Amino acid sequence: MTQHATEHTIIIGGGPCGLAAAIELQRAGEAPLIIEKRNIVHAISQYPTYMHFFSSPEMLEIGDIPFTTAHEKPSRLEALHYYRTAAQRHHVRIQPYVEVTAIHKLQGGFELEARDRFGEPMLYRCQHVIIATGYFDHPNLLSIPGEELDKVSHFFREAHPYIGMEVAIIGGSNSAIDAALELERVGAKVTVIYRGAQYSTSIKPWVRPSFESKVAKGSIAMRFSTRVIDIQPRHIVVSNGSAEETLANDFVLALTGFHPDRGFLSAAGVTMEEEGYPTFCEDTMETNVPGIYLAGVVASKHEANEIFIESGRFHGRKIVSHMREAGRI
Repeated sequence: MTQHATEHTIIIGGGPCGLAAAIELQRAGEAPLIIEKRNIVHAISQYPTYMHFFSSPEMLEIGDIPFTTAHEKPSRLEALHYYRTAAQRHHVRIQPYVEVTAIHKLQGGFELEARDRFGEPMLYRCQHVIIATGYFDHPNLLSIPGEELDKVSHFFREAHPYIGMEVAIIGGSNSAIDAALELERVGAKVTVIYRGAQYSTSIKPWVRPSFESKVAKGSIAMRFSTRVIDIQPRHIVVSNGSAEETLANDFVLALTGFHPDRGFLSAAGVTMEEEGYPTFCEDTMETNVPGIYLAGVVASKHEANEIFIESGRFHGRKIVSHMREAGRI
């Protein structure tokens, strides 16, 4: 087992909010270490290839580095370049491809168990931990028969593989609507299955008219107040509460959102509120475990279905302020 020197602060997660927290700590005179189980801003790298953010570029900025873009809304590729550049310019210390598997409370600090991508165990010690993990590894499962089939995916990258196929999209959020439009453009036969009685109010206003037009023309089939109850190799079964129907199907995109790893938090001693989110103080971002802080989407009090960079990028400031007041830095 490889044991590393004791750190002042370790940040678990190298997404935009983890990077922003690291930069704030650097400004306070510390040199935090980010431990990221994959590459930095991994979640963004998993977004649909041609996705554009809902937010304007200035709402995604960290470290006082301007985010310039050729478009009104930045693209996935531009965001990857921006956050990579921000990390490099600020010389953020990052240990990629190492997964923290457990956090143990010690006298005056914490011990973190980890493993690298080859399975080699590693041990870190620190005085403070900032958990800035994302949620892409934990999709909201449907818990229905057939969800484990290869034809089912909780992610959508691009439309090309689905040309000419019968594709069912489960969900009604922006990700579902964007995917449906891309799929329709390449000639997929798209059916959107949504449990809501009408369109979600969160749909991007410049996208909704185009989608509604496709539905009105019959280019995209829209099933409101409907849910999938069974997935078979060549078809799916849907129900609207009063009747069931069998639909021909080649692929299912279950775009039902994601949630933080609550099991990891609970094992570290962080309690969960009745609503399902971790216990923490919104003013300081400190959890019920002194010295363990949250940053980013992991602190969301609702299902983490939408981008959380806009507000999560400021969590580091709250953490640094609290550390100063408590005499920890």
